[in-house]
Amino acid sequence: MVRGLAPAMAPPGRELYQTRDVCEILGISRRQLQYWAQTDLVGPSSQTPGGHGRYTFEDLVALKAAKRLIDAGVSVQRIRKSIQALRKLLPTVRRPLAELVLVATGDVVIAFRNGTAFDAVSGQEWIFEVARFERELEAWKSSAESVDTRRPQPVRRARERRTA
Repeated sequence: MVRGLAPAMAPPGRELYQTRDVCEILGISRRQLQYWAQTDLVGPSSQTPGGHGRYTFEDLVALKAAKRLIDAGVSVQRIRKSIQALRKLLPTVRRPLAELVLVATGDVVIAFRNGTAFDAVSGQEWIFEVARFERELEAWKSSAESVDTRRPQPVRRARERRTA
């Protein structure tokens, strides 16, 4: 049984999906879905009074992301570790599998957020936006030119400064 779930009442305008529908939609087994819920990888957002899980669209997105990572060769343990690390790195992100773009490259999970790519476990940045950096460099050059419109003076060596 999944702990701490609200009764199965869909918020207005939001549909809830039964376990059999989720399995059919995603092409996974009922056992696999239960295992993911039991091991806190991805579980249903709510439960019926009889204890049956009900899944929201956001749950389906998270489940699809988990399935794609597993299909790409990432272990369930690695995905779980990535989720835990992302929750620490990004405290405002409640459900990393549904809220972030995650990509597997080998056994490494890369997370994308706000134009930045980083290792989901370590937080190490992988890619930076070259175009943005080029704009920053141009802005720096413009501000440096406007501050000092004089002709640049040659740099004096330490020995020349002592004798001057």
